[in-house]
Amino acid sequence: MAVLVAGVACGLAGTPACPSATAEAVRPFPRAVAATATGHVRGSAPPAPASADAGGTSRGPASTSSAAPRWQWPVRPPHLITRPFSPPTTAYGPGHRGIDVAADPGAEVLAPADGTVSFAGIVVDRPVVSIRHADGLVSSVEPVVPAVAAGERVSAGQVIGTVAAEPRHEPDGGVHLGARLLGEYVDPALLLASLRHAVLLPLDR
Repeated sequence: MAVLVAGVACGLAGTPACPSATAEAVRPFPRAVAATATGHVRGSAPPAPASADAGGTSRGPASTSSAAPRWQWPVRPPHLITRPFSPPTTAYGPGHRGIDVAADPGAEVLAPADGTVSFAGIVVDRPVVSIRHADGLVSSVEPVVPAVAAGERVSAGQVIGTVAAEPRHEPDGGVHLGARLLGEYVDPALLLASLRHAVLLPLDR
């Protein structure tokens, strides 16, 4: 079953997903992000309530499969997505291959799911932690001062480091969460455990 999440990769063997990378092919699809009481997308309207039909099937704007893997947020509440996933319109075009989540420097960074640390170190000019999960998923969080090392097993919600004060991520700071599914960039917002309905935003936002 295909799962849509967001992510990035530097394209080098053994290196983590790199949120700023633009050199890898991406399958374009409309921007999809989600919001609930505990996870809100800045500048977006709340999702419409889901309704149930006679057979008990929930209907909403868009929803992830109940069988899809569920990730935890990379930081503690409150959860605010300051910049959503935005795939490029062409294979090598610019885009935002992940989501940015508000967090203060020094805040604890948490593993989104069980897995094995595949990388913990510097990519270009910033510290990154990447974790290989089940079903071909790989998460990357940056900028993170790592508290784990490559090869270490981690559990969902485990502290894997702290938000680095420098270099600051984007003007708003916080952390960037990226993901790849079988090597392809996907939207991590659709994997987050508390996001049940996706709000489709205009591509020009």
